[in-house]
Amino acid sequence: MIPGMTSGNPPGPHGTAAAAGVDLTGRTALVTGAGSGIGRACATALAAAGARVHVVDMAAAAANTVAEAIGGRAHVVDLARAETVGELPADVDILVNNAGLQHVAPLTEFPPDRFALMQRVMVHAPFLLIRRTLPHMRAHGWGRIVNVSSAHGLRASAFKAGYVTAKHALEGLSKVAAVEGAPYGVTSNCVNPGYVRTPLVERQIAAQAAAHGIDAGQVVSDVLLSRSAVKRLIEPEEVAAAVLWLCGPHTGYVTGASIPLDGGWTAA
Repeated sequence: MIPGMTSGNPPGPHGTAAAAGVDLTGRTALVTGAGSGIGRACATALAAAGARVHVVDMAAAAANTVAEAIGGRAHVVDLARAETVGELPADVDILVNNAGLQHVAPLTEFPPDRFALMQRVMVHAPFLLIRRTLPHMRAHGWGRIVNVSSAHGLRASAFKAGYVTAKHALEGLSKVAAVEGAPYGVTSNCVNPGYVRTPLVERQIAAQAAAHGIDAGQVVSDVLLSRSAVKRLIEPEEVAAAVLWLCGPHTGYVTGASIPLDGGWTAA
């Protein structure tokens, strides 16, 4: 375990949703990458607000654990394989595109197959899922598409060509969905967190510590948070609270937006 990082069971069914006062009774949500981290927090928050949640993850044990905890339905799917999107339900009111992966390397050493994989998971799969679920949302006059982007969807960092490219592309896709969905009561937005306390970031901290020959605490303070005004990692539940807010009763006019949750990183 990296110092400053935590792990554990999915959060309980109360808290985020109750604080937000969002009632999603009768709504159906689909969350990708919902087996851990931000996706798990989003699935938990949406379920606590009353939504029926489809928990999508490529890890069967994680998907089943979260689905059981929140009373949802697990779908074990590898989103890198486009044909598997057709196995997922189309009749959903809320789509949270969260699944992602990271690889850190200089451009000249970045593996092309890894770059392509990242675009399939973080751009092509969201495109296919929006394309699949938008007709249902339009037919019912209401829908919420929330794309979990990143501060790296707004700014670039060295050695993250695959991730930065994918998140910038997701930003554009989200805006197109916002424009096309608006006449039908469908919104599409991005949330843009900085470094979140997730297994993905935990692995990145370990890799950075090894690469720089420093301890994990120094990686967090001197590398990851060097440009952040708020000197802590953001919690998955904080990101989920923003996602839930975008699905609430007062955000029908919020669309095509990118909401930074980055501790002031993009403001500096």
